[in-house]
Amino acid sequence: HASPVLSCSSQNNCKFKFSSSVSQDTVKDDSLRDDLRFYFMNPCEKYQARKHIPWKLGVQVLKIIMVTTQLVLFGLSNQLVVSYKEESTMAFKQLFVRDYGGEDQDGYCTAVFTQQDFYHSVFYATEQYSQLGQLSVGPLSYSEDENGNLLPFVICKNLYRKRNLDPSKQVFEIDTELEKVCLSFDPKLVKQWKMQNSSFFDLDFYRLIGITVTFQLNGINLQTVRLRELPDCYTFNITINFDNSVHSGKLKIYLNLESSSFACKQWKIYGSAEKNMHLFLVFDCFVILVCLTSALLCARSMILAIRLLQRFSKFLLENHERKMCEDDQKEFLNGWYVLVIISDLLAIIGSVLKIEIQAKYLTSYDVCSIFLGTSTLLVWVSVIRYLGYFEKYNVLILTMRVAFPKVLRFCCCAGMIYLGYTFCGWIVLGPYHEKFEQLSRVAECLFSLLNGDDMFATFAQLKDTNSLVWFFSRVYLYSFISVFIYMVLSLFIALITDSYETAQDSHKQAFPLTDLQRFLTEQLESSEAPPSPRADATSGFSVFCCRRR
Repeated sequence: HASPVLSCSSQNNCKFKFSSSVSQDTVKDDSLRDDLRFYFMNPCEKYQARKHIPWKLGVQVLKIIMVTTQLVLFGLSNQLVVSYKEESTMAFKQLFVRDYGGEDQDGYCTAVFTQQDFYHSVFYATEQYSQLGQLSVGPLSYSEDENGNLLPFVICKNLYRKRNLDPSKQVFEIDTELEKVCLSFDPKLVKQWKMQNSSFFDLDFYRLIGITVTFQLNGINLQTVRLRELPDCYTFNITINFDNSVHSGKLKIYLNLESSSFACKQWKIYGSAEKNMHLFLVFDCFVILVCLTSALLCARSMILAIRLLQRFSKFLLENHERKMCEDDQKEFLNGWYVLVIISDLLAIIGSVLKIEIQAKYLTSYDVCSIFLGTSTLLVWVSVIRYLGYFEKYNVLILTMRVAFPKVLRFCCCAGMIYLGYTFCGWIVLGPYHEKFEQLSRVAECLFSLLNGDDMFATFAQLKDTNSLVWFFSRVYLYSFISVFIYMVLSLFIALITDSYETAQDSHKQAFPLTDLQRFLTEQLESSEAPPSPRADATSGFSVFCCRRR
């Protein structure tokens, strides 16, 4: 492609010489073209072209296996922790709540309606606490302070300072300031304590807001040994609340449990369990190494893409005096690499937390679960990138790319209608329907109705004590179901279908080539050249190209 120049040293000794500057530019362009072609190849094509081993692909496959295995192992361990906490809560309710039926009712354990039952329930909790050693079948004990003394059992009563009521004459006098009185006792001296403080229980139920009982217990979760992990020691902060704030004649009893785990001070494990614990730590360290390698390889590919973008942009400016179009720039911005790097960082943080938990330096199971779960989700989502190398799967990816902006705008408009129904249902139907008592529950109920779930139960559970509200509820529910199922949901599906057809037809239509695609097919000419149809060799690039002006 270099321009020939005739050079004669003598009358009969003439030969053609090529301009060195032109030949160097040609070599430079060919080098850029080869680098660009190689960058946009899939791993199989790279191996066939330059015998380039797909290290990044191999690391991703290995990472998927290891991260998933790590998540399963942590999930099994976390299940044991969750089951221990749930069963401990059930055991405490059975131990300290009188006449507990085994199931909570709207968040509270049980309720009492007479003064005698109230006193029996309070004394029942104190007596059960004092006899804990002879009652519980689990490894439970009283908590101690730093000096080895037992932490006290504390009982507090909250009352209005002044309250005179006469419901027959509909007259009341009330002071809104509260009065709080607390007592504590040693579990070994419960009988003496009750005799000495009998006046504490001379209650004026017109003034009583509630009585709160608090105490601490210790326990050990031994079942984790089955997964070759160190057992956790637990501290249970138990609060029993006798709630009379409504003053309706129904006094509700709640038991709330806050548990915290920590490493036991002294422990010994015999057998193979301790060796296997070290193997789990080594496995987690290897996961961190694989994720770090994956992040570095993806970062390297992103840096290479930026350099190629700069080289091609410079080439267009110097040779054709124009800038790159946006679609060409997007070809170099690979969002999959960003997704993989984020998943690697989350997996590394989650693995570090898991190591700390196994070593009993941390007990934040929930935080670790969020990091490991999110990283595994992103790792499996990133597999779609490799499925996109196949034509049929690539159509699905393009459909998601085309549909996402349209769906996002559509959801914003539909969300306004949804919020309107949510607020309206909460304020009107809340007093008459348990599914509409809270805003969050209203939103969940409407979303369930939108998907055609639990429709009849929602209609049937409405209390028909008010005929006006009953009639309004029918108009409200029928209109919501009609608007969202027959209109909004149908339009939503139509958007996805239209995007799928657009992506599918894009392979059959001829689009004008971008500068990048023309350069890779050696057809880049001056800006006045007419656009040529898309070649088969460029079908792997974006189907939504900018037209040169």
